Amino acid sequence: MSGAPSNSIWSRPVRGTRGPTPTHGRDEIAAAGVALADAGGLDAVSMRAVAGALGTAAGSLYRHLSSRDDLLDLMVDRCVGELRPHPADEGSWLEQFLLLARRQLALHERHPWLADALARRSVPGPNTLAHFDACLRILGPVPAGTAAKFEAIAMVTGVVTLFARAATATGTVTFDHVDLTAYPHLAASFTAPAPAPPPGDDLFARTLRALLTGLLTSDGPHQRQP
Repeated sequence: MSGAPSNSIWSRPVRGTRGPTPTHGRDEIAAAGVALADAGGLDAVSMRAVAGALGTAAGSLYRHLSSRDDLLDLMVDRCVGELRPHPADEGSWLEQFLLLARRQLALHERHPWLADALARRSVPGPNTLAHFDACLRILGPVPAGTAAKFEAIAMVTGVVTLFARAATATGTVTFDHVDLTAYPHLAASFTAPAPAPPPGDDLFARTLRALLTGLLTSDGPHQRQP
């Protein structure tokens, strides 16, 4: 893997070589953007809004950034930094990964806009790279290929996002007062519903255990060798 593209925020100097020294640094700018997004979502984040929050003119931000995408990259990486320190080498690789996934879920719950910001095409910053590095360190004992490990990391992030969105969802699907006569399988499922999960059942952990085991271990049907 080569270095970041020349147009990436991470490949450019912290400040330009011309003009006065900026009043606010990248970290302050990212913090202001995160605060705006936490309060009003990504739509609330613009160069002008961030500049206003910092008490400066929007033009001053361009001494650091070339676009709103640069701003979002800084914000994402700042948030991912909240995952540090990463789990130590204690317990099985699966337990370590579950711990990291729980922290990732808490991160998304604190910053509901993060999933949308991550969906953009972007270059990972230092905190994001550290997160991937920690994931691969945890998966070191697993005899699966690199491609399979990256697939597993991506799938875990997808599950985390799904659970985070579900926790804040305002709408639900209900079958109350619906005529299911034309849908025999649905009707049968309500006639003989599955038993309720046992008390204390952890759907998040159960889902990730099944996913990671299926993708990365010899018990899984598609385990991929290096």
